[in-house]
Amino acid sequence: MTFTLTSDDFTDGATLPDDQVQAKGNRSPHLKWSGAPEGTKSFAVTLYDPDAPTGSGFWHWTVANIPADLTELAAGASPEGDMPKGAIQGRTDFGKPGFGGAAPPPGHGPHRYIFTVFAVDTDRLDVTADDSGAVFGFNLHFHTLAKASITGVYENKG
Repeated sequence: MTFTLTSDDFTDGATLPDDQVQAKGNRSPHLKWSGAPEGTKSFAVTLYDPDAPTGSGFWHWTVANIPADLTELAAGASPEGDMPKGAIQGRTDFGKPGFGGAAPPPGHGPHRYIFTVFAVDTDRLDVTADDSGAVFGFNLHFHTLAKASITGVYENKG
C-alpha cells in the first residue's frame, strides 16, 4: 500500500485557502494519511516553504510524536486547537511553536507550502517545543520509514 497524504481543505498543487494564511485565518488545515508502513510507531508533520527569500527556506510548522493509532489532524488543530496527547510542536521560523500560516513577502511571487507526514520508527523523537525545523529534520532523518507530501500554493500580491 502506498503512503499518502490528503486534505479536506485543499488539493495538491492548489491555492491555499484563507484559513491557512497567517494574516487571514492562521489555522492548520485538515490532514489525513493512509498506508503507513509496518513498524510505524508514531508520525510527524512538517510545513516548509522552499521559496522563502532566506537562502534556507522557512519552517512554518513542525510536529512530532503523534501516536501511531491516529491517521489525521483536524482543521484548526494548531496553533490553539486540539493537538493529540503527547505531540510536540516545535519552534517555527516565526520564533514560536505551533502552526504559522502562509506569509510570503508582498510581490515575491507564488510560494509552495509543502505539508509532509512522516511515518516514524520510534514512538518518541527527542525534540522539544524550543527546537527548530532543522533539529526536527535531523531527528527525522534517522527515524523515517516513509513520507508523503502535498503542496499548497499562495501568493501575496500586496
